[in-house]
Amino acid sequence: MAYRVPMSRRDNTARGIRRVRTGRFSDGLKSGQAFDAGWHALIIFELGDMQKMLGKDIGIDLGTANVSIHVKGKGVVLDEPSVVAIESESKRVLAVGEEARRMVGRTPGNIVAIRPLKDGVIADFEITELMLKSFINRVGGRKWYSRPRILICAPTNITSVEQKAIREAAERSGAKEVFLEEEPKAAAIGAGMDIFQPSGNMVVDIGGGTTDVAVLSMGDIVTASSIKVAGDKFDSEIMKYIKNKYKLLIGERTSEDIKIKIGSVHPDGRKESMDIRGRDMVTGLPQTVTIRSEEVREALWDSVMSVVQAAKAVLERTPPELSADIIDRGVILTGGGALLDGLDALLADELKVPVLIAEDPMHCVVKGTGIMLENLDKVSSKG
Repeated sequence: MAYRVPMSRRDNTARGIRRVRTGRFSDGLKSGQAFDAGWHALIIFELGDMQKMLGKDIGIDLGTANVSIHVKGKGVVLDEPSVVAIESESKRVLAVGEEARRMVGRTPGNIVAIRPLKDGVIADFEITELMLKSFINRVGGRKWYSRPRILICAPTNITSVEQKAIREAAERSGAKEVFLEEEPKAAAIGAGMDIFQPSGNMVVDIGGGTTDVAVLSMGDIVTASSIKVAGDKFDSEIMKYIKNKYKLLIGERTSEDIKIKIGSVHPDGRKESMDIRGRDMVTGLPQTVTIRSEEVREALWDSVMSVVQAAKAVLERTPPELSADIIDRGVILTGGGALLDGLDALLADELKVPVLIAEDPMHCVVKGTGIMLENLDKVSSKG
């Protein structure tokens, strides 16, 4: 904002500027004020507002399968697979994200496509740092005048060492400050649940590496559980089933396609089939077989029941008053695993409570970070 300085006060103002230049702020202009003598105008900058204008707050869902980024004021600006392709000898990064995912299982010997996160935590620190830097730059990080504050989500039961690794990876990729938040909390907020009221809300967040189950009330987690059974485990179970039954070797991408296109885990779920191609273990030659939805259910049954048991265990530890709220409100499913056909119906049958799939379940966590970013100043003032 600009203020016109009266001519009669020009000398006093000029003296004030001299005091600012010599560092004597107490009896001259206040710190953060500047004077344009040519226009006799006093321009007052609020340094805090200036910093907010030039810097950015970003929220990151650092997932085993995908990384999503929310930039404050813009919404979700990036959603890419957590894959990095590097040249094995020089360690030079060749591709990051979707471009690297297309290379999985199709690279020559000197190129490796790496997924640097496993089971919700960092398995390869250096590659995670390179991946985060690339994604932050892709959403405009290099153009920002100050380093961003980053709110990043992590599974509920990770160790302090694993937390430190996530924090350091974010700091080294260019963050000014890093805030860690629990995934189920962000998922619940992103799904539109009002977790700040004194009533029970239950969320089951099925990602790529972990499934997080939590009951929340008054803005925090009351009881929670995290298991390393999620989308990646489902894919590997399908690969193993086809290998054992048909003596056919298939890749991760084919397995994921089966899960998405014909996968079902409920007896009354979809009944479809698809042709898949792989390498015959006996002849070593390419072969095509037909897979049905019932076979996928059989392949996934043990893993899906692990998710059911985790949800049951959390409900058993939930205070009775909050349990009553959950019966009224239902359980919300978030994450990519929520889209698995019949999972909501199976959980409803097993838990005896309503189960609902969130709108746009894959982006609930990153949307939750966006809402939390709006209150980041309150969070940072507390911590």
